[in-house]
Amino acid sequence: METEIDRFIRYLAVERGLSRHYQLSVRRSLEAFAGWVESEHGITEANRVELSHLTAYLAHRRLDDRLAASSLRVQIMALKIFFRHLAAKGAVSTDVADAIDAPRIEKHLPETLNEPTVRRLLESIDDTLPLSRRDRAILELLYASGLRAAELTGARLENLFLDEGVIRVTGKGNKTRVVPVGGAAREAIGTYLDGERPVLVSRHSGSEIFLSKWGKKLSTTRIWQIVKERASFAGIDSRVYPHLLRHSFATHLLGNGADLRVIQELLGHADIATTQIYTHVDQKHLRDIHRRFHPRGR
Repeated sequence: METEIDRFIRYLAVERGLSRHYQLSVRRSLEAFAGWVESEHGITEANRVELSHLTAYLAHRRLDDRLAASSLRVQIMALKIFFRHLAAKGAVSTDVADAIDAPRIEKHLPETLNEPTVRRLLESIDDTLPLSRRDRAILELLYASGLRAAELTGARLENLFLDEGVIRVTGKGNKTRVVPVGGAAREAIGTYLDGERPVLVSRHSGSEIFLSKWGKKLSTTRIWQIVKERASFAGIDSRVYPHLLRHSFATHLLGNGADLRVIQELLGHADIATTQIYTHVDQKHLRDIHRRFHPRGR
């Protein structure tokens, strides 16, 4: 089976062009099964594996190793694509993994901040302190445009059009999109560009909008730190992080009547199903309001 796994990984790399990270994940999953089925049943060839071996292995991972549903799903998908491939090329007579169903992953509703809390976070920043204008512009843009942290760190001056109120960013899958920049964010960014960024520029600086105190591009880790520090200063007890502002951006748009397709476009989601989770957040909010204020809602 080791040889078949090696061939399959080469197939994923060369013919499918899948990432090295994905290849390593699949290899780990398949090698873990191969080691178990050899030690437990003395099986070293893929064509001797039966459905009962697969189900016993998965039960072992779930019960003995206490694997979470999401991790178990990774194992199952690796086995399914492996045996499907072997069956397609005639290395095994039947696809023994075809009958296995991947566990359904429980979807957790994204955390959000309410509008007054976002306002408190943004307005708590004292613009007279060092780097405060930069940090205010960062938080305003994260919330105004729903950017990911990586999109914000990669945002460049040549892709910012303050007069038109838009910014061009590159997101997941190297996909570019143009998103609006609200009035408050435009004002904060303009203040930072006029008064603080020129001071930060050094001979090492690129055209990234947001720079460190050394004049270099900010890392996503530093963005996380800035958001956390500013939330702490504002006295917000809950955990605040860049993606929380993105979730809040989408939820507040939906709650104020924006179309879901528009929100999908603004967030850069390839699939509308990814965006639909915000409808559940909004429904939860409505249920909470109903329970709080309806005379018989409790």
